Amino acid sequence: MNMTVSKRIRHIRQTLNMSQVEFAKAIYISNGYIAELECEHRRVNDRIIHLISLTFGVNENWLKTGEGDMFYKTPSEKLQRMISLFNELPPKFQDYVMLQIEQLKNVTNN
Repeated sequence: MNMTVSKRIRHIRQTLNMSQVEFAKAIYISNGYIAELECEHRRVNDRIIHLISLTFGVNENWLKTGEGDMFYKTPSEKLQRMISLFNELPPKFQDYVMLQIEQLKNVTNN
């Protein structure tokens, strides 16, 4: 069965056992917006795909096309995705990301 992007979003949410409210809150949009996306009353844009991918570890290619695995499976896949995203940032934001990672590491070590 060939699912649309909207149906794949619903499938992700249901797989994660989340309500529309919980799912929407996690990606900082309204639950009404999620409902409209799932019912195909709104077009799914790249920003939403990106937010879902980053927040839930969803394979962005799967979300767009239905090809591959729904979730990134291995740490190396996550690392590849992180490197790709990092490289898209301007240098000053790369520095900020590095600082945040270092601070997170310090928090988890305490």
